[in-house]
Parts: sequence; structure tokens; C-alpha cells
Amino acid sequence: MTPDRRALMQLALLAGAFTAPPAAAGAAAPTPAKAAAKPPGDFDWLHGAWRVRHRRLKTRLANSREWQEFDGTCVCQPLLGGLGNVDDNWLDLPAGAYRGVGLRAYDPKSRTWAIWWLDDRNPHALDVPVIGRFENGVGTFLADDVQEGRPVKVRFQWSQITPRSAVWEQAFSADGGQTWEINWHMEFTRTA
Repeated sequence: MTPDRRALMQLALLAGAFTAPPAAAGAAAPTPAKAAAKPPGDFDWLHGAWRVRHRRLKTRLANSREWQEFDGTCVCQPLLGGLGNVDDNWLDLPAGAYRGVGLRAYDPKSRTWAIWWLDDRNPHALDVPVIGRFENGVGTFLADDVQEGRPVKVRFQWSQITPRSAVWEQAFSADGGQTWEINWHMEFTRTA
């Protein structure tokens, strides 16, 4: 595991364990030596608790039309003064439930977000990050990866975002991005 991946995994695991200490009565909040860039707020709507309805293709990139449907939850909180966030997910698949962590970080220089995935089925491996941004209310994030030994492009897309709902989709392309197969669709409904 590279040092960057190790640091990201440690950050994700520790994020839920630590919160900022309360300021002493009358004391000013600490000021960083170098002011951080103002976060864009692209994912502020995601903070909080959600019920998630999943619809996932059983087999990917095989012209399958057989979908699995199941429920889950997602609880998201900000990190890095708004330049990142982490969410704790429960996915209640028919074959067995598992937990996962979505970790996002914003780079003010490139004005892009990176999104990593880590779950308890393979707790020492972070997925390749998808990188992208929001434009006209839709967030599109891309990566090159491998699916069952086959090079693919991966696309995450956030859309239909309201204060109480959102849609996330994952798609793969085996032809360099000319065509896409949506293989995972999630509908988020705020619970708190």
C-alpha cells in the first residue's frame, strides 16, 4: 500500500472517532498559519443521514438485464474544514450485508474532487479514485480501472439533487468511454 493510500485509509477510519474539541469559554478558535481556500460546498447537501434504495446489475459488462434491489443507509459528515467529507454506508445485499466508506477531498488548485471507496469485504484496499466536478447541478467523476481483468472507464454521477433527495449512478465503459453501461443506481432520501 502506498503512503498516500495508507494516509487516506487512516483518515477515513479516524474521521468518525474525532471531532473538533469545543473552544474554551471566551477563547478564540485557533487560526491556521496559512488560510485554507474556501470550500466550494458541492457536497454540503450530502451531510446528514439518508435512506438509500439500491438497484444493481448482477453481472457487469455482459449484456445482463438482471437487477438486484436492496436497501441501505448513508451518514455523511464534513472533514478538512469543508474541503472533504466521509460517509459511512450500510448495504443490505441479499447475499449478505456489508459496510463501506466513501471519502471525498477537494483540490482547490485543479477545482476537482477525488472520491475513494473502502469497504469491509477488502479492508486493506482503497478503490482507484474517481475525479471530477459539478457542472450545472450534476457531478461527474471518472477513473480508469480494471473489472475482472478487463480495462474499463468508471463513471460516478450525482444528479437530481434536492435538500431531501438525490440520485447516484455508477457506469462502466469497455470501449474507452464511447458507450456506458449503468450498473448501479441509488436513490437517496433524507432521514434526518
